[in-house]
Amino acid sequence: MSKKETFVLEKKLNHVAFIMDGNGRWAKLRGLPRYLGHKEAFKRLREIFEACREFHVQVMSFYAFSTENWNRPQDEIDHLMDYLEEYFAKEIDYFDSVGVKIQISGDINRLRPTSRQACIDACERTKNNTAIIANICLNYGGRDDIVRAAKAIAEEYADKKVALEDINEAYFADHLYTKGLPDVDLMIRTSGEQRLSNYLLWQNAYAEFVFTPVKWPDFNRKAFIDCLKEFQGRNRRYGGLKNE
Repeated sequence: MSKKETFVLEKKLNHVAFIMDGNGRWAKLRGLPRYLGHKEAFKRLREIFEACREFHVQVMSFYAFSTENWNRPQDEIDHLMDYLEEYFAKEIDYFDSVGVKIQISGDINRLRPTSRQACIDACERTKNNTAIIANICLNYGGRDDIVRAAKAIAEEYADKKVALEDINEAYFADHLYTKGLPDVDLMIRTSGEQRLSNYLLWQNAYAEFVFTPVKWPDFNRKAFIDCLKEFQGRNRRYGGLKNE
């Protein structure tokens, strides 16, 4: 058994967001159907959850299914929903035991009934937990999130529930799916692609981006620590001057 790497995270990290990319390519390289790559991907979550707990990350966001993913073959979508339901059924006791609160960002009304109910049940089961938040982005799109918030605020303004001068960034953020969550500090995308793919566009405004070539089914604690090391070496200026 290899020795567990020791690493001390000295920089504050409240919210880490993951784009779990490379599942299909991982499977293809092994001569397997794409959906088995997604199945393997779910197996990585426990280790990453434990690593986030180890480094005192308060919020984890996972891009599980985007609004654009409906364009994929139906059998692949069906397998993804199967794995989602199986995962919640298998892991809900673990989540609850370590104080994870599950939150869903996205419009789950389009999901098939059994998948939608699995999400509702997981959120209900863990709603009072406070140790860590797992934000699962399902049928989520960053642009859709922003448009949805804009429409809700427009309705409130039309109904005279809010004055124009009271609409600011904080007010707008409270109408996003991620209401109450801190902005993303670190956004990690696996498999080497270097784009956001419509993911948490507002919330990633000042995030540090780390793009790793490791495909998600191979993304483990060591790979995560490599990303944390890169994050720790960054100077977050938020538009100010670099600390000399």
